[in-house]
Amino acid sequence: MKLVFILGNAAVGKMTVGQELMKITGLRLFHNHITIEPVLEVFGEWNLDAILDSRDVLFREFAKTDKYGMITTLMFAFDEKEDWDYLERIKNIFKPYNTEFYYVELVAPQKIRLQRNVTENRLKNKASKRDIETSNQRLINDDANHRFESYDGEVDFDNYIKIDNSDLPPEKVAVMIKEKFNL
Repeated sequence: MKLVFILGNAAVGKMTVGQELMKITGLRLFHNHITIEPVLEVFGEWNLDAILDSRDVLFREFAKTDKYGMITTLMFAFDEKEDWDYLERIKNIFKPYNTEFYYVELVAPQKIRLQRNVTENRLKNKASKRDIETSNQRLINDDANHRFESYDGEVDFDNYIKIDNSDLPPEKVAVMIKEKFNL
């Protein structure tokens, strides 16, 4: 099985690139809002334990299948130990199944991400982003408080690629990923 992590900042294009990668590889897509949105709907507020527990169930059950693999997206702060630990948590679910891991880091400047924050596809798939003013402010605040882009040489994973997708359509980025990792 293959597990492709698409990491990056808010509105960098993780889900959209994942959608395009799914179309050309046969990998299934599990973008992070698949669990965020139902938890927000049920609880009426952020509940990290419920989000993480529901993800764990989906990851565990998927890992047991004979599927080709999965793409999963994570907003990833490189300066937060918790994010590195969470990545390991996911990997540990898949390791017993001889999974091959691939890492894609997407980067784009805030100006572009604020434009992407209001795209039709994003708003269709992420109800919590439909309050544009709040969503934009959260993006700006997160940028001020965390580092969502790796330093050169910081990520030493095998099967890793960093892509500045500022001026690239998601279809092209997906092809780049597919070709880089022979998916």
